[in-house]
Amino acid sequence: MVTQSMANATRKPPLRRVPKKEPQVFAPERMSPVDRAWLRMDSPANLMMILGVWIIKPGVCFEAVTKRLEERLLQYPRFGQRVEVDTLGARWVQDEDFNIERHVVLEHLPKVTKHQERQALQDRLAELAVQPLDMAHPLWQFHLVEHYQGGSALMARIHHCIADGVALIGVTQSMVDGGVVPKPVPADSLDETVLKALGEALKGLWSEPKKGLEVLLEKGLANSADLAKQAYQVVQDASALAFLPDDSTTRLKGTPGLHKRVAWCEPLPFDEVKAVAHALNCSINDLLMSCVAGAFGRYLRAGGDETAAKEFRAMVPVNLRTPADVGKMGNRFGLAPLLLPLGIENPMERVYEVRRRMRAMKGSFQPLLTLGLLAAAGLLVKPGQDALLELFSKKTTAVLTNVPGPRTKLKFLGATLEQDLVWVPQSGSVGLGVSLLSYGGGVQMGIVSDAGLCPQPQAVVDNFAHEFGALSLLALMLPWEA
Repeated sequence: MVTQSMANATRKPPLRRVPKKEPQVFAPERMSPVDRAWLRMDSPANLMMILGVWIIKPGVCFEAVTKRLEERLLQYPRFGQRVEVDTLGARWVQDEDFNIERHVVLEHLPKVTKHQERQALQDRLAELAVQPLDMAHPLWQFHLVEHYQGGSALMARIHHCIADGVALIGVTQSMVDGGVVPKPVPADSLDETVLKALGEALKGLWSEPKKGLEVLLEKGLANSADLAKQAYQVVQDASALAFLPDDSTTRLKGTPGLHKRVAWCEPLPFDEVKAVAHALNCSINDLLMSCVAGAFGRYLRAGGDETAAKEFRAMVPVNLRTPADVGKMGNRFGLAPLLLPLGIENPMERVYEVRRRMRAMKGSFQPLLTLGLLAAAGLLVKPGQDALLELFSKKTTAVLTNVPGPRTKLKFLGATLEQDLVWVPQSGSVGLGVSLLSYGGGVQMGIVSDAGLCPQPQAVVDNFAHEFGALSLLALMLPWEA
């Protein structure tokens, strides 16, 4: 029997023909080890796609969207190239059979009442999150819902091997009205020599960190005056990564299945978030991370779970791009493991504990080391890569991104980009992706979750707003200077 969900997932909306434009031709290019690691990380339960959605008002039409994407995206080599796997790894080659109609798709959501439109969009995003991209062509696709809540919704799926979130922010900035494709700065960047040295530093623990640091010194990424101190820090951080303990066992951990859920909350006023953080003497990041911990703790307790002394490890992406990386695709970020306290119910106590943990992370080499680890994984045979990365995914409950976007709302085809949401993929056995994004004067939390491990992510994001409200009220109760 074919369910409605299956029908939605397999339907092919009618395409509207647009004038064909030949993509700009770029020379083949060898894929970096880090990007190759992301390419090979796909699994049936977790596809390595960055998932996003724009809410646009008033609505935009399919033909105009297709033309804009064709004009702007094809100026980046990756969006006109497919992946060709060979004996040396993989390379980017021009797709001689490129057709924009494969990559921009017109969608029609089911007919629902007005207050159910967001749920219908979330359901469609969840379906798209488990549909693989076509490896025979460039690994990206946009899906336009022309009529959504008085405007339009543009959903995006881009494989992580193309670029990381920071690079894709630049891509989206080029898509909006007045946007231009940035020209790469002709300078050295964090190259594969550095990444390989970092991978060796992590594998060697005590014997290789000095070698890795010497390469960093050559590249200007470390301070020679503090070499001994930094060498000690690398040893400590490498050891901590190598012997990372398990986080707490909760029903949020387990083996992910083949179905996803997607949810997000309405924007919280950024100025209010900033004011509360200032009143509590913590950073905006501390405040938001504390609200995330409180939201998941409240969710688990509502389901009858005991959360006392339990913790939730989130891998937090850390941008490692240099000025020389402007306009470049690929992946240049590391991961920092952050333990969030699920069992601290008092919101004030929790925010200060999160602040303490966030401060302890400053100056850590762990993001650089994990980037080196990914480079090393990309050079291994596929089973070796899977075994190496699974060691970390088993000790992790979620991937948590915090992305600062433009403070003012952008324009797209003359309409206003009202909301901008994005989620990074989860690898291995990780079943939760959490996104915090500030944009246009608001802050939103979004979740993409495995349907079996976290079947009600909307309850979690609703809790997020509740936790912020509690901290906002407590901040108002503090004594104020006359």
